[in-house]
Amino acid sequence: MRRARLLREKGLEKAVQDILKSRAKTLIYVYLLKNNGSLTEEIINGTKLHPSTVRETLSKMYDQKLILRKKIKRDSIGKNPYLYYHIPTIELLKRHTHEMEERLNKLASISFSKKERKKYRPIKIKIFERADRT
Repeated sequence: MRRARLLREKGLEKAVQDILKSRAKTLIYVYLLKNNGSLTEEIINGTKLHPSTVRETLSKMYDQKLILRKKIKRDSIGKNPYLYYHIPTIELLKRHTHEMEERLNKLASISFSKKERKKYRPIKIKIFERADRT
């Protein structure tokens, strides 16, 4: 039972890493999938990444809109920390699909010479979203 769960988690990490292309981003996103609404310190402890790596990666992921954050008001002295949340997985997949479409279309357009591009309509590749329900 435990081995099956471990294999599922490794499969999830691999799938997310194929999309995010970074081990640190992957570990943080997967951690947030399991522990949504986490503080930076919790993410550091949960991922076992270096604190500066986590802080820098969280900042980049927020700028790239891969995660959301909400400031917590505290009465104590010092900075108010953020709670971090993952974006919905379907949103991550939609963005990845859009990036793949752009790459495929760019590849298709460079395969024709300038004369051929004038003669033929440009190729436009579109990946459709569909969920089978059984």
